[in-house]
Amino acid sequence: MNPTQPNPLPHDQIDFAFVADLPVAPLVGKKRRAAAKASAKSTAPATCEAMPQGETVDALEGMARQLEAHPDYRVLRRLQPRLAWGAAQPDTTRCCVLVLDTETTGLDQSKDRIIELALLRVDIDTGTGMPLGEVQVYDGLEDPGIPIPKEVQGITGIDDTMVRGKTLDEARIAQLLDGVDLVIAHNAGFDRPFVEARLPQFGQLAWACSFADIGWREQGRSSAKLESLALELGYFYDAHRAEMDCHALLAVLARPLPKAPHTGLAHLMAQSSQWSYRLQATNAPFDAKDKLKARAYRWNGDQKVWHTRLNDADSLRAELEWLKVNVYPQRSAMVQVEQLDARVRYSSRAGSVQLQSL
Repeated sequence: MNPTQPNPLPHDQIDFAFVADLPVAPLVGKKRRAAAKASAKSTAPATCEAMPQGETVDALEGMARQLEAHPDYRVLRRLQPRLAWGAAQPDTTRCCVLVLDTETTGLDQSKDRIIELALLRVDIDTGTGMPLGEVQVYDGLEDPGIPIPKEVQGITGIDDTMVRGKTLDEARIAQLLDGVDLVIAHNAGFDRPFVEARLPQFGQLAWACSFADIGWREQGRSSAKLESLALELGYFYDAHRAEMDCHALLAVLARPLPKAPHTGLAHLMAQSSQWSYRLQATNAPFDAKDKLKARAYRWNGDQKVWHTRLNDADSLRAELEWLKVNVYPQRSAMVQVEQLDARVRYSSRAGSVQLQSL
């Protein structure tokens, strides 16, 4: 369960100026009004309820397009899972991606358990960053052995009776994992430790996080939450069930990023081949805490240290220089740098650690 909620759509103002452009019906007497009603009955188009199903969909889509054409309206469509994508060309180079989401009994990986696991396996064209061919789907429930809290039932719709006696299909999951190049989750720091604790083979794979590995705000998005990203593309869906969250994530990542020439999938594949770094501001002076907090450092209460994550070596060098000037001025210091690759990133395991002199 990824504990994220969408931001409401912005409504800067309500403007009814366009009403003046609509035609105004003339006032008529009783006889002319009755005649107009009779004429309307004979010429009015059939309602959507009276139309065959196919024609109903076409009629609704026509109305939606009319509204979209007006600058004062925005139309949202229900996200439909896409299970088949374009065929590969003979010279296509591809990689295999697994989109993953979990629902759990809570947020504490030491005591909470998975109650639902969903996986989408799909090939990606490494040249275009687009999905290819058929999407293989797995969605399984599991009895956690403990009562599902009421608040979790309210969010997910999953109750104790739905999971009683059920277990994940480990053989099917193993089939889907075979040959996978990259696992993608929208909060990998949450999902990966849960999944690896239940299915250790996930620990052998490279992972990417579509929440943290893409700078959504730099891309012009108001939020990195999945529901918000889908809304920006004109989609709504029933969130907080694992399979539907996976379909939504694949739809979002298959679109080009707003300020980049490639898709979100292409970005994550490229990012997964690079080192990232976890930097600890070791023994930072107390009076630097506000600066560190403003720069998005987080406080680790167990280790009693401020830390941040950096996506590449250039960012690490720039951050070390910032620490030297702003946190440790006029004094020598040693900070800890942990180097991470995609097989360790977002897991509970440590990467390669070294001390860096400032």
